[in-house]
Amino acid sequence: MKGNLVIIHGGGPTAVLNCSLYGAVTEALDSGEVDRVYGAVGGTGGFLQGNLLEFNTVAREELEKLKRTPATAIGTSRDALEAEDYERMADILAEKNIRYVLMNGGNGTMDACGKLAAACREKGVRVMGIPKTMDNDIAVTDHCPGFGSVARYMAGTVRELGVDVRSLPIHVVVLEALGRNAGWTTAASALAREQGGDAPHLIYPPERPFHEEEFLDEVKTLYDRLGGVVVVASEGLHDEAGKPIVPPIFQTGRSTYFGDVSAHLAQMVVRRLGIKARSEKPGILARASIAWQSPVDAAEAEQAGREACRAALAGESGKMVGFRRLSSAPYRCETFLIPIEEVMLGERTLPAEYMNGSDVTDAFCDWCRPLIGPALPEMARLV
Repeated sequence: MKGNLVIIHGGGPTAVLNCSLYGAVTEALDSGEVDRVYGAVGGTGGFLQGNLLEFNTVAREELEKLKRTPATAIGTSRDALEAEDYERMADILAEKNIRYVLMNGGNGTMDACGKLAAACREKGVRVMGIPKTMDNDIAVTDHCPGFGSVARYMAGTVRELGVDVRSLPIHVVVLEALGRNAGWTTAASALAREQGGDAPHLIYPPERPFHEEEFLDEVKTLYDRLGGVVVVASEGLHDEAGKPIVPPIFQTGRSTYFGDVSAHLAQMVVRRLGIKARSEKPGILARASIAWQSPVDAAEAEQAGREACRAALAGESGKMVGFRRLSSAPYRCETFLIPIEEVMLGERTLPAEYMNGSDVTDAFCDWCRPLIGPALPEMARLV
């Protein structure tokens, strides 16, 4: 009797999470080694409640739409699991003859993946991790599915914003980027530039302590020279002591609801410098945009789903699919399997060699550029 397979999503959605789902589901369905392929509706919480979707009954034309659908078609969660939850999950797997589990998510989900793998070690259940996070903060792997698309969104949106500000250079615009502790998304805005002097003019990732007076001095200098200034700032900006520059509105477990950093900085410019300023906060629009989806990101997300399924069917367990870069120009990457213990809650932040004051280095741009896919639309310059 063949075993069944289940796919569980965890954490925040991305523009390519469904691409990984598509890859894993179709790989399992076509393998001939799996009886039923399930999706946990609503993440781990849904799985514990027995809420499963059977993909065997879904038409292939509907599955094809997953590749151009943002977020997750089976739902996700941020459930805080206890030891007894993992034992209960193991019991449910046995009840439903599920021999293969694919967990798709970020740091917290990989932690859960490792703990579930340990709970299932003596039960013959294979548990594999599929990386997913727009924050790009999972350890060991070169990058994570989900990041390339949000990086393309940031680069394209800031290029458009920069042209707007350049055409009416009368104010400072502060755009707030997602990423509470890791500045990869913030840094990706640098790919907006076509030539020197283009936006973004200032980049503030969370890895670098924020200094109010330095910020005001830099803004004033640029405003006096350019008239219009574009600032990209992380939602997780903090001072030298590690205190957020805007107190979190709410915090529970690993989830933090930050205050409005962009509005805070824009108001500071108005009050302290007497310069017109406004704030922009795309928020989850940045991770939900299919219009800015990176084809490289989509293809790698699907590949990660397929590789995780193949590994599980081959007998692997307690590992996550990772990406190893072979070359940036031309871009080439290969997948490999990482022991899950190496990525469980191991946060990877933007390294110092990629930061340069209130900017990022050329090395970062060279690393990041292949991930966003085709070149961004060029903007006309008549004057």
